Amino acid sequence: MVADGLRRQSRAGEKGGSATGKSCVDRGRPGSKHHLIVDGNGLPLACRVTAANVQDIELLLPLLEQIEHQRIGVLYADRAYASSRRRAQLDRLGVNHSIPGRRQTHGSGLGRYRWVVERTFAWLHTRRRLLVRTDRRHEIHQAFIDLACALICLRHLEASL
Repeated sequence: MVADGLRRQSRAGEKGGSATGKSCVDRGRPGSKHHLIVDGNGLPLACRVTAANVQDIELLLPLLEQIEHQRIGVLYADRAYASSRRRAQLDRLGVNHSIPGRRQTHGSGLGRYRWVVERTFAWLHTRRRLLVRTDRRHEIHQAFIDLACALICLRHLEASL
């Protein structure tokens, strides 16, 4: 850290950066997580970057606020979003949802829809700058995620013409 008046700034050689936290899947190394809501074709509607230790369920409503709720036919989500409180909030918002319960057996059929999201993550992560985060400030990383999402939409638009 470098002292700059009353505040401290990160040095270029310092590990981490803003919006990073201990990853539960990467031996506690600092990292970030990408959260997405996509349509049925895999086009990104909303995306966010958070620290790796932020629970997925905490981002459900902020992501929904980024898009128009009326446009959602059915919201499919995996078990990470299972919560009776969140289901009640989605019901109050008038969002139809299909979220399997935590204790529900596998084979709910969610894989038929989940692959669309995973494919979009693969499209995003073809850009190395998004796959391996090197930016210290999360605003810059979020801007590159937004740009990549716009490029995915542009590519889809060009293919449909």
